[in-house]
Amino acid sequence: MPPEPVTTRAGYVALVGRPNAGKSTLLNAFVGQKLSIVTERAQTTWQRVTGIVTTEDAQMIFLDTPGLLEVRDLLQRSMMGAALLALSEADVVLLVIDATRPLGEDEASLVRDALAGSDAPLFVALNKTDVADDEAVEAAHRWAGELGGRVFAVSALTGRNVDALREAVEAALPPGPFLYPPDDIASEPVRFFVAELVRETVIERFHQEIPWSVVCRVEEFRENQEPVYIGVVLFVERESQKGILVGAGGSAIKAVGQAAREKIEHFIGQRVYLDLWVKTLPGWRRKRGHLSRLGYSVPDDAS
Repeated sequence: MPPEPVTTRAGYVALVGRPNAGKSTLLNAFVGQKLSIVTERAQTTWQRVTGIVTTEDAQMIFLDTPGLLEVRDLLQRSMMGAALLALSEADVVLLVIDATRPLGEDEASLVRDALAGSDAPLFVALNKTDVADDEAVEAAHRWAGELGGRVFAVSALTGRNVDALREAVEAALPPGPFLYPPDDIASEPVRFFVAELVRETVIERFHQEIPWSVVCRVEEFRENQEPVYIGVVLFVERESQKGILVGAGGSAIKAVGQAAREKIEHFIGQRVYLDLWVKTLPGWRRKRGHLSRLGYSVPDDAS
């Protein structure tokens, strides 16, 4: 007997764009739960985050990616590599543009060059239209239209047109069986999200170079006890940064721990005992070995 025809759709959807365009907020809106950390700072997303949305007939695996940028160190090369890899793997590409901020020519060229690496169907989300003026939205719409994709004016924050965009993306997926169990909403382990929530808290509470010099790694995760015990190391590049992060008498890191613990408890739905340690790892952003041990993949063409 011939095989039964496939009646479902499934595929990967790469969310790409410049830093701070709202990709992570849009991913969270699609999933209906906070997976990607979100702050007002640009370059908050450092690694790819997967969000899975399953309907009766389709499964969309959204890939939130670091912003497309000019590379200055190995960490940023890893970030750019993650975005380009997602583009190469995607069945559908969703370019997210901040409608309040027109792209400069260099930025536009960077985006066009990145998109050239994919022949997947393209959609463009003009985000933040709830706060953008009409002239800015029209200018962004004209530029997006030149790329050849279908354009949607949305607000990831308020939800405006998000469902319509999701339905259009769903219809563009290739036929195929579901790739994950229907109840899954992410593919990364809980440890990944715990480390990200701690890093988000640091970004929210510190300024200047501190947020971009801190990387977090979960060292212990004892989930078979009450409360759940989690130990996280925060690595910084210099001793001076360690002093700022710890604070007088440990006051700063204690405040980070209290705020992060509440986020983690909300995320996992259990009480948590959170231990934080701050250690110095000189030049970790620029050293392949350090980045690899911290879970960052650097393209082979990087020095």
